[in-house]
Amino acid sequence: MAEKKQKEIPKAYDPSVVEDKWYKYWQDNKIFHSEIDESKEPYVIPIPPPNVTGMLTMGHILNNTLQDIFIRTKRMQGYNACWVPGTDHASIATETKVTNYLSEQGINKYEIGREEFIKHCWEWTKEYGGIINQQLKKLGVSCDWDRERFTMDDDYYREVIKAFVELYKDEKIYRGYRMVNWCPASKSAISDEEVIYKNVNGKLWYLKYPVVGTDKYLVVATTRPETMLGDTGVAVNPNDERYKDVIGKKVLLPIAEREIPIFADEYVDMEFGTGAVKVTPAHDINDNEMGQRHNLKVINIFNDDASTNDNVPKDFRGLDRFDARKKVIARFEELDLIEKIEDHQHKVGYSERGGVPIEPYLSDQWFMKMSIDSAGLSGDGLAKAAIDVVKEGKINFYPDHWKKTYFHWMENIRDWCISRQLWWGHRIPVWYHKETGEIYCDIEPPKDIANWKQDEDVLDTWASSWLWAHAIFRTEEERKYYYPTSTLVTGPDIIFFWVARMIMAGMYFRKDIPFRDVYFTSIIRDMKGKKMSKSLGNSPDPLDVIKEYSADALRFTVIYLAPLGQDVLFSVDKCEIGRNFANKIWNAGRFLLMNAQNIPVNNKLLEKHIDFADEWITSHFHLTLALLNTAMDNFEVNNATKILYSFVWNDFCDWYLEMIKTRFYSDNDEVKSATLTRALKLFAEMLKLVHPFMPFITEELWQLIEERKDGESISTSEYPKLNSDLIKPSAESEMEMVQGIVYSIRNIRGEMNIPPSKIIDAHIKSSEVKKHQIDYIKKLAKVENIIVGEDIEKPGASASAVFSKSEIYIPLKGLIDLDVERQRIEKEINRLENSIKGIENKLSNEKFINNAPADVVEKEKAKQMDWTEKLSKLREILSNLN
Repeated sequence: MAEKKQKEIPKAYDPSVVEDKWYKYWQDNKIFHSEIDESKEPYVIPIPPPNVTGMLTMGHILNNTLQDIFIRTKRMQGYNACWVPGTDHASIATETKVTNYLSEQGINKYEIGREEFIKHCWEWTKEYGGIINQQLKKLGVSCDWDRERFTMDDDYYREVIKAFVELYKDEKIYRGYRMVNWCPASKSAISDEEVIYKNVNGKLWYLKYPVVGTDKYLVVATTRPETMLGDTGVAVNPNDERYKDVIGKKVLLPIAEREIPIFADEYVDMEFGTGAVKVTPAHDINDNEMGQRHNLKVINIFNDDASTNDNVPKDFRGLDRFDARKKVIARFEELDLIEKIEDHQHKVGYSERGGVPIEPYLSDQWFMKMSIDSAGLSGDGLAKAAIDVVKEGKINFYPDHWKKTYFHWMENIRDWCISRQLWWGHRIPVWYHKETGEIYCDIEPPKDIANWKQDEDVLDTWASSWLWAHAIFRTEEERKYYYPTSTLVTGPDIIFFWVARMIMAGMYFRKDIPFRDVYFTSIIRDMKGKKMSKSLGNSPDPLDVIKEYSADALRFTVIYLAPLGQDVLFSVDKCEIGRNFANKIWNAGRFLLMNAQNIPVNNKLLEKHIDFADEWITSHFHLTLALLNTAMDNFEVNNATKILYSFVWNDFCDWYLEMIKTRFYSDNDEVKSATLTRALKLFAEMLKLVHPFMPFITEELWQLIEERKDGESISTSEYPKLNSDLIKPSAESEMEMVQGIVYSIRNIRGEMNIPPSKIIDAHIKSSEVKKHQIDYIKKLAKVENIIVGEDIEKPGASASAVFSKSEIYIPLKGLIDLDVERQRIEKEINRLENSIKGIENKLSNEKFINNAPADVVEKEKAKQMDWTEKLSKLREILSNLN
């Protein structure tokens, strides 16, 4: 080690000073930057691009902390680590925000036109975009900011357009008049995955349709009476005896006054409602399929904002769909055509972005071929290759159970509706000839552009971000080096939106997988189990948490609480875990560095004056490193925090530092120097293990240990290498025995109410305790005299404990007032005996067992077990006193 800095080391760690200082240092020295280096194996993480106008959430904290842990570890292990940041243009979200903003200014987007509106979108993006990236820097993420991408960057835009053209020319993209999920708020089609289903307490209306030529009625049950204005048939099940005589007849549709056929179709559920269903082919996917089977007319009754159009009677035009519902019901009541109304809970699809119920809507849209046939063969869809690579283990999911979800969706996939009726986004590169109707599709527009009209639609946002894994790299040379990427960390909620589609894109455009490992994060919930969200008001602002507790504390806590595949129950006060851990590390470092101001550090003494404590901590460090490496290789990051926490807090700070303290006061200067040099070296190595989890405090302490060169950082220092030869089972078992004896003596102190300040004596009956361990036991357990032997007898009035093959006796005479202690224990025994009787009576009462909630019964049983154990221990203590 070089000569140390003689700096004043603050008593308390101050993250507010440290964090900004080191992040600037890392950026100024390009610590996170990656370039092609054929001598190194690349390790690449493509960031899941947040919405460009988004703000940092607790979900981002978990996701990005995990990515940072992986990338920092690999960087230190010698990989060419490249974490590419960026943002997504978020078509619907951004367009909605800009439209609302303009409306507040009295500006209508349709009046200013497309070009002007897009200018406003760019201005909005420049003003509010990228805030989330500045917020991420506060978390300490080690992204390569020189590589930052945006899905609307010119070259990325071109990549998206190029992909569309290639797929179109390969006949993987087609235009079709199909039923889609329509969002009336954004006036755009949305994908199945963008529909959120909610349980809604609604009504089931039983409407009477007069059967033509008779005085009978056919009663149909519906949750959406307004759509009856577009009915073109009534269906019954062919096996339903109730309706055999009306199949082939017609009903007179009320209000619309048109005759529509009654037909039989096996789709109809005889048990639902009356067994007769109204059929509206334009506004229900199942009705649409029935309509096609029976050649029914298709009457669309809605405009793109879900208001009624000119296909309905005059009195009902221009109404919001829910107002139309009220008016239809009122008219049916006037006509005495409602049989009954029932309360009915059912699922309603809502637009994820628009927040309104979606409409099944027939529309001209662009689709991408996805599907596979019933035999699992590709046909001409994109899904098959993406299924195979996961089945073959070329891509791994963590946790593994997400494969089942992935396969279920992929094997039942439908063609992807990729067009959106928006302006902000990647405009579809298709032009229609104004006179001939000819279609032109290419990267560049047609030369005689005046004769052509470009398609108005833009691509679904996911139809640009599905290229992310390779399109983030600007040159073919970079793609050959960095692609496939290594690890994707993302939420399971976008396994279909993004993960599956990136795999499809990788296999189609690059003929290779886009990544090798996918880590699915947990969902962060509040302490009541509700998903954290700003709209619910149960999500803290991460920047406030960082300000109060530090970035390191938040990072460590959120991972410490997040087992793989399980949700995280988070509350801000839990960040005490991370803050206390940071303080423990700081105090340990400060203790060693303060001693280094008086004791010289000399690397030549590293291998001298090694004793039992040194052997054990070296062995245990490598044992810990082996466990840590295994946990990280298996993506058990939560387990990794537990392993680190245990080593740092318990092994290094509570045991090792306490053991070596006495050696700092040795008369032998060389012993002091050797002990401190080893401790600082091990502390520096330990900081490297902690660094990926808590980058700021570890950089600060690592820089304080010795003078570093300009640009030098713990981030690029060499990660500790496992040396299995240094793991000594004998040292581990010896230390286990020392710890066991010390714990036993400490427990006796607690049980017998012996004040910590009182020095005690101990008799240890054992053949295993060695002479070099006795001094450590004395110091750690505050024992003055220890007698060790195989034939020791238990002294009178002594407390005892057994650990392994050793018996420990503590003579109590003179330490406590034996009579007072006996009386106290007898009183406690009496109280416990009465309490246990009360519980036994309760648990033997059948009425209590049968009527009390299960958790209450279990609590009583646990209480009984705990008190019985305590009673047994107290009787043993009383016996020792007697």
